[in-house]
Formats: sequence, C-alpha cells, structure tokens
Amino acid sequence: MTLGMQRGATAGAEGGPRPNVVLMLADDQGWNGLSVAMAPDVAGGGKDGFRTPNLERLAAAGMRFSAAYAPAPVCSPSRISLQTGMSPARLHWTKAAPREAGRRLLEPQNIRDIPESLTTIAELLREAGYATAHYGKWHIGGGGPGAHGYDEHDGDTGNEHAFRFTDPNPVDIFGMADRAAAFMERSRDAGKPFFIQLSWNALHAPENARRATLESYGASGDDVDKRTATLAITADLDEGVGRVLEAIERLDLGRKTFVLYLSDNGSGGGGRNATLSGGKGTLWEGGIRVPLIVRGPGVAPGSWCHVPVIGYDLLPTLCDWADVAPAKRAVTLDGGSIAPLLAHDGHGVVRRPREELVFHFPHYQGGEGPHSAIRLGDMKLIHFHETDTSRLFDLSRDRGERVDLAERDPDAARRLRTLLDEHLVASNAQMPARNPDFDPAAPAVERRRGGKRGGPRRPDARPDGEARP
Repeated sequence: MTLGMQRGATAGAEGGPRPNVVLMLADDQGWNGLSVAMAPDVAGGGKDGFRTPNLERLAAAGMRFSAAYAPAPVCSPSRISLQTGMSPARLHWTKAAPREAGRRLLEPQNIRDIPESLTTIAELLREAGYATAHYGKWHIGGGGPGAHGYDEHDGDTGNEHAFRFTDPNPVDIFGMADRAAAFMERSRDAGKPFFIQLSWNALHAPENARRATLESYGASGDDVDKRTATLAITADLDEGVGRVLEAIERLDLGRKTFVLYLSDNGSGGGGRNATLSGGKGTLWEGGIRVPLIVRGPGVAPGSWCHVPVIGYDLLPTLCDWADVAPAKRAVTLDGGSIAPLLAHDGHGVVRRPREELVFHFPHYQGGEGPHSAIRLGDMKLIHFHETDTSRLFDLSRDRGERVDLAERDPDAARRLRTLLDEHLVASNAQMPARNPDFDPAAPAVERRRGGKRGGPRRPDARPDGEARP
C-alpha cells in the first residue's frame, strides 16, 4: 500500500516543526475501565469505582474514540501490530500463550520474536530525526526495543519484569513516568522532536498497588480481592499518566505534543466492560474494543469520533505527523492514518487497503475456541471454526452483541463471511486445522480450556492466560 500524506492535526505536514508524540499503552484495561465515558450514551466507569481524573483531563482536552479496537484480544499480537502497522493475522502472531493440545482443532504455530525484517514506528521516526524511547513492557522479543529503533529503553521485558516493583512504585508506574520526563527534557534541550512509548505494566499485578491506594478503596491487611486491587492499580496508573502530562506542561511542550492513550486488549478478570460482551481472549466487543483518547495540535477539545479505528492505524498516523515520506513506509500496511479524523472533529474516513476490520484468533483461550470476526460499517460477524457457525450483530443498536441476526438476515451473514474469508486469504492468515488424534472421550483435564475453566492450569501460565516470558 502506498499512502498519501494527510493534511490535518499535524504541524509537520503543514511545513512547520514536527510534533512530539507520547504514546501510552495500558495493559488489560477494558473499554469502560476508567472514569471517562467512552461513548456519549454510556456512563464512565466511575460508577463502578474507577477514579481516573487525569484521564478525564486528557479527554476534556482532546478527542475520544467510541469505536476504537485493539488489533487482538491478547497482549503480544496487539503490541507487534502497533509497532508495524500490520495485522496480527498477516504477522502470524495471534496468541501470547502456548498452544493447547488435545483439542478438536490444532492451533497454528505463532512466531515468537519480532523479525529484524519488519520496520517499526521507531525506526521510521528515528530515521526522520526523532529521538525515540520505549519504557515498560515490550513482550515481543527480537532482542528488545534497542534492536528495533529505540534509542533508550528498559530492555527485552515481559510481564514478570515489573512484578518486583511494589509500593511506592507499583509495577514501575512512577519510574517509567520519571524516565519519560527526563527523556523529554533532554530531547527538548537537544532541539530534537521525540517519540516516547510508555507501555504500562498495569493493570498486571494489581496486588502491587500502593497500600494507601488500596486502603482508600477499603482494603485492609494482605487479603485483597482482585476487584479492589484492580480499582487501586488503575488509580495508581492514572497518577502516572498525570505525572507525564505535568512534565509536558512543565517543559512547555503541550502545544506541539500529541498524547495518545489506549489499551492492548479488553479487560481481564478484574476489569469491567460496561455493556459489552466477553473479555480478554475473545473477539466479542469486550475483548477488543478499547479506550482511545488523543490530545494534540489541531485536535478539538472535548470532541468525539465514532468512526471505527484500530491499533495498527497508529503507524501511518505517526508517519503523517512526522512527515515520513510514503516511499519509506512498508509496502504492505493494513492500517490507515487517523490524522484526518483528528483534524475534522472526528469526521471523515480512514483510508486502509481494505475497508473492513478483521480480527483473527485461531486459538483456544477465553472459552470460545478458534474464531474470527469482521466489522464493516455497523455490522459485525463472528465465525466459530470448530462448529463452522456464525453470529451476526448490528452494533449501532446492539453494542452488547445480544441479538443474533444471522438467521434473520442470512444474505448479510453470507456477504460478511465471504469478505472475512477473502481478507484472511489475502493476509496469508494461518488457520486452525482438524486434529486427526482428537479423542472426544478423553478426560476433560486433557482437553482443558486453559487458565479460565476446565482443568488445572499450566505451571508456566499467568492468571490471565499469558505465558511467563
């Protein structure tokens, strides 16, 4: 795909100084897992106890996207997709945890490291003269961020890197914020634009939240339930966001800095998805629809965008802001720039190679079995590979995916299924295959559903189903 330069919400594209970019990526934070409302007709998570005043401040100064999606319902595939502008299906990285054996279908084998052959956001921006930094959770191997365009970084980190950080620096939230602030100041003093990705470790290890924050939610002693811990670590994370925003203001960088905030997938066990169905590890809306807030030059304060966007749209967007020539970008991108949406009060289109959004999870995790999904306009179809059945939903009327329209509108279901299949073929997606050794009479313990239900957990699995790095 060859991308034309977009003229909007970007100082660089207008011939002025190129903007700075701070990209903040939360871990396992659901669409309604903050006190900011992510749709005009849905109350924010404050009613559920979430307190995120700094994200409220960010939203008031920028644009909220009500239909923003993570590229995948789990961690690592979303992260490599954001770095490259390509879909997890195309990248052949669609799951974070190991494959499961003894199931009706065989899961495809994922790559386990980001290849050197892929061009990342950081490599493109560094070549364009940006100082680049990555702090926090990397989780896509390949030698770590330093091998993929980042000047400063925390190394080839995974989940457990942050577990040792407890009160007063839970999962390194405040350490990351301080390192980012110092990098901004050095870059400013050197006269260089900067790109910083803060890949927060929170909401992982919520039990590491500060004692004072836990106590503010009524916790006492060491026996803290997951829900209370999630509320507390979310509040701590919001304070880390606040420290980053304060540093931008203190350094007088606000007028030329884009700030983006999103999550890598829907919520895990301690989060909330409001009216959405499903959660992490599924392609229901609760597993893939995520918060996205953008503030920066040319973005109308307090504005909304209801156009569907996805994580791999960020690479072409940042390239537009940084004036990276289209010829320097990857030939095959799945994303398109959202800069026009930001420049025009949330209106416009995202020009991708294909109009539809496709999500591919040919794995067992989250209780659904291998499945894929497609969204085109307001219509969404989920196809389940074990049973070769599909469900159809009108998201404009049924965001919670509770009314299956597949039998009522079989023509629409067939059209979307055909588009889904064509998209997966065009992406060279890996598909699940029939298991010739599957024994339906085998004990359930040998055909377990992984970490969430049906049998013992792998000794190397995290509670959310992700493998230890």
